[in-house]
Amino acid sequence: QVQLAESGGGYVQAGGTLRLSCATTGSIFSIAAMGWYRQAPGKQREWVSTITKDGTTAYADSVKGRFTGSRDNVKNMAFLHMNSLKPEDTAVYYCSATIRSSPASGYSVVWGQGTLVTVSS
Repeated sequence: QVQLAESGGGYVQAGGTLRLSCATTGSIFSIAAMGWYRQAPGKQREWVSTITKDGTTAYADSVKGRFTGSRDNVKNMAFLHMNSLKPEDTAVYYCSATIRSSPASGYSVVWGQGTLVTVSS
């Protein structure tokens, strides 16, 4: 069974920087897109960023120019480098990945448990 684990969250002052990591474990044949989502207190989960297998990235307007996504296709990991953090970036950040566990299986979306990012003003 494939699992994702986020790390790197924490407490930072406005204007600061954090780097989130998403590690995978389990049987993985192929990973298509990997994405980051976040959920602020009292709000719905929202999309933040996606990176495809070839490294193409896309970002929500609210983080464009401040966040940078990357991935390591050898280690099956994803990263989110967050600069110029704002209090409104405070949220639990989740990693997701579209994964095939074997050549015979189809793709399924797997989610991590999340890591908390708190940005103080």
